[in-house]
Amino acid sequence: MTLIILGLALWWGAHLWKRVAPASRERWGEAGKGLVTALSLAGVVLMVVGFRGSEWLGVQGAEFVEVWSPPRFLIHVNNLLMFLAFYLYAASGLKTRITRVIRHPQLTAVKTWAVAHLLVNGDLAAILLFGGLLAWAVVTVILINRAEPRGPLPEPAPLAKEIAAVVGAVVVMGVVMMIHNWLGVPPWG
Repeated sequence: MTLIILGLALWWGAHLWKRVAPASRERWGEAGKGLVTALSLAGVVLMVVGFRGSEWLGVQGAEFVEVWSPPRFLIHVNNLLMFLAFYLYAASGLKTRITRVIRHPQLTAVKTWAVAHLLVNGDLAAILLFGGLLAWAVVTVILINRAEPRGPLPEPAPLAKEIAAVVGAVVVMGVVMMIHNWLGVPPWG
């Protein structure tokens, strides 16, 4: 669990640096982007290795400590929420109509992803990992909203962008489901 906590700390620190210490981040200029990227990647690696373990590194995953036992039907709720998360992420880049309603579609996608995973994982390590990322996304939205007023709403996107976001979400979800299955975590139950 220590690696998960260290990974979360790096993730939070790298991503909140600009919000919490903007003058410090600004002094770093372009080099700061590289540092944020490196710290973020290191955080992800620590979270993944801490959660799943790594034979290659000789590290065991987090001990399974059951906190609650999720009912099986939540797998379907998880899959629906995951599709929504992938759609929101795609919609953000394509500036679809949903971006007129949801100010932070990427962060909303992260929150949706985290909630989906909290629904189907009742162990302490999963709650720590997904709950920590959910909390980060919530705090980030609050900090951004306090610091920056909302700008003008984007123009409504053409139908082709809406279709592209849905198709992109379906394709990415299919790939992610195959990867989960390959890792031994079948996402359909």
